[in-house]
Amino acid sequence: MLILDHPYVSELLKDTAAEMQIPVLKNEMAAEISAEKGMKLLEEAEFIELIKEKGEYSLYSNSENSLGWISKNLGFTGLPEKIELFKNKIKFRILLERIYPDFYFQGVEFEKLDEIRVEEIKKPFIIKPAVGFFSLGVYKVSTDEEWPSVLLRIKAEVEEIKGLYPVQVLDVGNFIIEENIEGEEFAVDAYFNGAGKPVVLNILKHIFSSESDVSDRVYFTSKAVIETYRETVEDLLKEIGKLAGLKNFPLHIELRIGGDRRVQLIELNPLRFAGWCATDIAHYAYGINTFRYFQEQLEPAWDTILADKEGKNFCLVVLNKPAEIDSKAVQTFDYEKLLSDFEKPLELRKVEIEKYGFFGFVFTETRDSNREEIERILKSDLKEYITFKEIASDVPMLKD
Repeated sequence: MLILDHPYVSELLKDTAAEMQIPVLKNEMAAEISAEKGMKLLEEAEFIELIKEKGEYSLYSNSENSLGWISKNLGFTGLPEKIELFKNKIKFRILLERIYPDFYFQGVEFEKLDEIRVEEIKKPFIIKPAVGFFSLGVYKVSTDEEWPSVLLRIKAEVEEIKGLYPVQVLDVGNFIIEENIEGEEFAVDAYFNGAGKPVVLNILKHIFSSESDVSDRVYFTSKAVIETYRETVEDLLKEIGKLAGLKNFPLHIELRIGGDRRVQLIELNPLRFAGWCATDIAHYAYGINTFRYFQEQLEPAWDTILADKEGKNFCLVVLNKPAEIDSKAVQTFDYEKLLSDFEKPLELRKVEIEKYGFFGFVFTETRDSNREEIERILKSDLKEYITFKEIASDVPMLKD
């Protein structure tokens, strides 16, 4: 069963819903798509009743915008409690204390950030919204001296992003401070099947331009990434599944793995895979339609899938703007020039900068021998692709 909502539904998900005739909740977004694709739409009462009749069901939503509807209408399923447990990073950390008893964290209200005695907190630490999305409002603090400027940036960003998403997705009223997790970062799309077994559908390695970088610019997957980390990820998922009692449950997790192979979970996003349908990178890389795999309870035959993937990297590039640039100052973004800088772009997804605060996504395939193009876009501030409006007194090009 599917709930489709703003901000974005990919063509792959639209086609999958139509071809499989998966029951879809009728809302504004779904009705608009169905007019084009011909999906199996159910009114709210029908959708709820079908879930009650099925008892066991596979519910997926492309967007966390639907979490509020689920919490309001599907209380009998137990899903609202799981949503709250996973989306509220403070409650999630409390759950994980059984796995990570020595991990430091604390919650703090946004209005009380000025009262923090930063010198008493072990550094480096990460500060971010307790209910967050897409690395919005996330900062790393390595020294006491950095805190005043970080605090100013948090306040400016909160002012810009509040109201962009529902509070179930992004709530900047409360923040969490937690110890910095060392190691390489990964994002994983997976689901628990009807028997409670975790099934990994993709693993993306999140790379950064520097030690202080916490942005979402580049994720990539490859044969080496899957083969090296799949069993480690599955072991962690088994522990989480036992703690939370997960069955027929899709999720997107972020984690770090240290040089000693110690795994530390960063966050778990319920009932969806990678946001903005970025999970489609698995389709391009491995021929895995993650939506179909979840609905049909399929497991990837990784040995076969990876047989011809040697030396290939499949990248998800997030076209996020520099923090100092005001979205309102942007006139155009040269997507054609951007695509020409990659040897094999696979798909471009444009996004309204003023509405969402970034320019979009691009999926690419890059040979190991041409990793320079990945490094280049990783470190780019994207200004080479941006044309700015003429400076007006009430529209600053750069933020103060």
